[in-house]
Amino acid sequence: MPSVPQAFPRLSDRVVSDCGRYVSLGLIALLLCLLAALGVLPKQWNTGVATVGLSFLAVVGFAILGNWIAKQIEQRTKGVIAALLEQDTAACIVTDQNGRIVLVNSRASLGLGAIPEKQLDDALRSVFANPAAILLRLQTQLRSRVKAEEDVVTRGQTIPVTVSKLDHDWYCWRFVLEAEQAWRNVGLPVITIGRNEVILNTNDAAANFFGRTPATFAELSSENGVLGDPVGNSCAIQVRTPEGDKTVLVSQLRRSGIARELILTPITDSDAKLEATSFADLPVPIMRLAPDGEIIEANHLAIELVGEVRLGNSRIDEVMHGLGYSIRDWLARTVEPTSAPKSEFLRLTRKDKEVFVQVTLSRIVSDGQVYLIAVLNDATELKTLEAQFVQGQKMQAVGQLAGGVAHDFNNLLTAISGHCDLLLLRHDQNDLNYGDLVQINQNANRAAALVSQLLAFSRKQTLRPEVLDLRDTISDLIHLLNRLVGEKVRLTLSHDPVLKPVCADKRQLEQVLMNLVVNARDAMPDGGEIRIETEVLNLERAYSRDRATVLPGEYVMVKVIDSGIGIPPDKLQKVFEPFYTTKRTGEGTGLGLSTVYGIVKQTGGFIFVDSAPGTGTEFTVLLPASPAAQTPEPITLEAHEEQKPRHGEGVVLLVEDEAPVRAFATRALRLKGYTVLEAESAEDALHMLEDPNLTVDVFVTDVVMPGMDGPTWVREAMKTRPEVRVVFMSGYTEGAFGESGPEIESSTFLPKPFSLTQLTEAVFQQLN
Repeated sequence: MPSVPQAFPRLSDRVVSDCGRYVSLGLIALLLCLLAALGVLPKQWNTGVATVGLSFLAVVGFAILGNWIAKQIEQRTKGVIAALLEQDTAACIVTDQNGRIVLVNSRASLGLGAIPEKQLDDALRSVFANPAAILLRLQTQLRSRVKAEEDVVTRGQTIPVTVSKLDHDWYCWRFVLEAEQAWRNVGLPVITIGRNEVILNTNDAAANFFGRTPATFAELSSENGVLGDPVGNSCAIQVRTPEGDKTVLVSQLRRSGIARELILTPITDSDAKLEATSFADLPVPIMRLAPDGEIIEANHLAIELVGEVRLGNSRIDEVMHGLGYSIRDWLARTVEPTSAPKSEFLRLTRKDKEVFVQVTLSRIVSDGQVYLIAVLNDATELKTLEAQFVQGQKMQAVGQLAGGVAHDFNNLLTAISGHCDLLLLRHDQNDLNYGDLVQINQNANRAAALVSQLLAFSRKQTLRPEVLDLRDTISDLIHLLNRLVGEKVRLTLSHDPVLKPVCADKRQLEQVLMNLVVNARDAMPDGGEIRIETEVLNLERAYSRDRATVLPGEYVMVKVIDSGIGIPPDKLQKVFEPFYTTKRTGEGTGLGLSTVYGIVKQTGGFIFVDSAPGTGTEFTVLLPASPAAQTPEPITLEAHEEQKPRHGEGVVLLVEDEAPVRAFATRALRLKGYTVLEAESAEDALHMLEDPNLTVDVFVTDVVMPGMDGPTWVREAMKTRPEVRVVFMSGYTEGAFGESGPEIESSTFLPKPFSLTQLTEAVFQQLN
């Protein structure tokens, strides 16, 4: 069964309690900042109070962010556990410490009739005679270990039962209802026999081979002999089949208490070396180990799966690695006479590729010597699916978190940076407080950049696509890139002479190039060369790679190639994960490449990475080619320049539900001379516009508001005032309008947080 993450059933109460305290403290800090910004306090206190308030606000903000992340993890935990349980072929049930069922997979629901809120011992009465005693016995063993196992013999069959402790009061129970499940798809006959050689189970191959399911092994033997104990060495016997008597080689696969699992290999040459032939050609990867883990025997399939193995000189802990536990301890526990077969997931030490195996260990005794039989099963695909599922859940949680906090954080940052701009207008560079105000402004901008990165990663930002020639875009950026890489790194360009245009957001595309170049620079601490190559790629058929499928068509390919230290194979699949970084603390946030990934995917493109330690790294970005280049509109000089509106000429209707943002925007526009009408909701704005004598030139409105949102009320207002221009402003717009921005004519979008200059310039451009 795949590993199950820790559950957090009592986390929500703490999260809610902490969030309440942090919100209260945050309001106090915000009040201090506003009092300092408005000049209410004595002049000599303003800067100190503002700095303390902003620092406190930042701490509170990140504390709330941490609590929200914990709450997101808690909400996803049950879903992750349920999905992982569904991957198991056994019946799996999660209970609390009182035996109340919390989660079940479909196999437990169908095979045991288990449902949530029911008691586990009630669900097991159809299988076990005294389930309460079994559950109590296993749960008691968990006081001194993490997992307890027992093979329960009941009604002619053996049912392996495993219980694992998830946390202080959650338990995961696993019931293998059919003992032959592990051998059902094996092509050779496998039978399970119990006391007095009664046949408990057979796989499909055995039922077909014998034409029936016999009650005892004596019914199969044409010599009516007793099988004995074919441990270690195999034995050949004659058995009855519908086609007549046949010779089979009987080898023991596993023993659990009184139950033994035997594989029957039909043979035609009785003079052959039966033991060697049977073991080497078994249709499942299998190895025989010494108690200390030395590999004594391994069949062809096991060697092919594990790789290079030196029989007699290799140990199992040298070719496999445990996932958080010691393999030697596992071997020691399995060697004990009372131990049951152990099944665990391990990772092979192969250097060519990453391979996971499920290893089932069984204890056998041959000629007085104790050995271990290891049956291997390739679990790479299962572990890959598990990793993809967990990664998908994590990406979705971070994406939802980014969208949820972006709106509130950007409103706070708009108010902070905006009032800071107003203060800077009243202080020159010779003022003692000027440097402190600049520091506040710069740190607010850094916080805004972090939120922007989160939105880019989660693909929830509003793009402004335009038709671009990448040669021009890179040329405009080359001077900045040269300054970023420094003197020890040489930056070279190579362009396709017939490069096609692309449709993308220029600012975001520049962010992609800068992040990739900076990442390449950091990979070359001793200097080197970074090459940026562009070319046109025409795909005639679909191209699949890294679980992504690129459809046929024409693409513009951008490569950023460095000669740095490279990326190890085990880290290559994690480079686009958010907050994953190989840099030391303080040198990176782990959002650079995840931001690149989000921008490229939101633009409709693809990004791939190729690397090996010591050979450098190559990032390849594929962007769909645009069908036609953008034709610039001719610039025509107006005959009457003096008729254009100037700054301060016009009436602005400002609609913003956040009072601090509304106060800053009103003061900023009035400082430029505009007449500003304020409304705190869309409904208030529509009520004001009912006055036919009211003249409005520009609507400046928030997008996301309680009640009616920005685009909705603007469409309603433009039914009677179609000539009014619109400036939409927001820090998060999902659900309001699409990725390309608002579809309302005569409108523009101003992302939060914005400065005083950006706001007044947006209004001025709309009036012109």
